[in-house]
Amino acid sequence: MAEPASNLPRSWKKESKPHKFCPGCGQSLALKILGFAIDELGIQNKTVYGCDIGCSLLTWDMFDINTIQTHHGRVIPTMTGFKLANSQAITIAFLGDGGGYAIGAQHLVNAAMRNDKITVILINNANYAMTGGQYAPTTLVGQVTDTTPAGRQEQKFGEPLHGPEMIAEIASPDAYIARATSNDFENCKNIIKKALQNQIDGNGFSFVEILSMCPVNWKMDAQQSLDYVNKMAEVFPLGEIKLKKAAQ
Repeated sequence: MAEPASNLPRSWKKESKPHKFCPGCGQSLALKILGFAIDELGIQNKTVYGCDIGCSLLTWDMFDINTIQTHHGRVIPTMTGFKLANSQAITIAFLGDGGGYAIGAQHLVNAAMRNDKITVILINNANYAMTGGQYAPTTLVGQVTDTTPAGRQEQKFGEPLHGPEMIAEIASPDAYIARATSNDFENCKNIIKKALQNQIDGNGFSFVEILSMCPVNWKMDAQQSLDYVNKMAEVFPLGEIKLKKAAQ
């Protein structure tokens, strides 16, 4: 584990380097937004960031904060364990739709049911991006991927998974659940800040899904990718998700 940020050499704090994501990827924007949120909340020195396997593993050295990189689908229980060991830490689990909705779905569900006091940020780019663009739980009906060359067929695969809505069915009233897009900087930042503040205040589980561009695997140019994210937002509604338990 890296030294606390306050003990790092001044030259490290000034270091700037390009991200490792594909050109046009929305994850780099989401992470920049997260960085702004951490800075504006003034929580850098007590934040611990965990990243999953998949495209998210490219972030293991992106932030000037303590960072853990885990096995695929295991970042949520890892950060839950860290929070149990150090209740004063602000713990963030960053992962993709595969890590959260496929191999790691049980951890997401149980963390929400237990109301674990962590913040989970999940990137939804509607495919398995790191491995070449295969069908994922979030792939849209009709969307072409490497493993659905004729498009996702609803009669065979059903509707894409709506993760925040699913979690809202089981989460505590103290949870914070929302969805944003990486190309709407201010709105996404405000939502991430609310999710982190929910943890700072000691309330409970926080979950943010961010719709993200993936032009390389979508085989689209920049404008087409932005248009496709808007199409995704028609399927995956943006904003704070109303908790079923809180509404009753």
